[in-house]
Amino acid sequence: MPIVIRLDVMLARRKMRSKDLAAEIGISEQNLSILKTGKAKGLRFDTLEKICRALDCQPGDLIEWEP
Repeated sequence: MPIVIRLDVMLARRKMRSKDLAAEIGISEQNLSILKTGKAKGLRFDTLEKICRALDCQPGDLIEWEP
């Protein structure tokens, strides 16, 4: 898939664990793991907003297109 989620990179930069992010934004650790591994079929804008707010980043920091 040419759309790549770089959530693991932002988590490392912010020194935050997936478990803590999942708790902060109100989703399960399993759903966050699916998102991190790129196996998610979609991403709701409200979830993206919560992630960006928690990690203090822009959507472009999390999502890339690779041809």
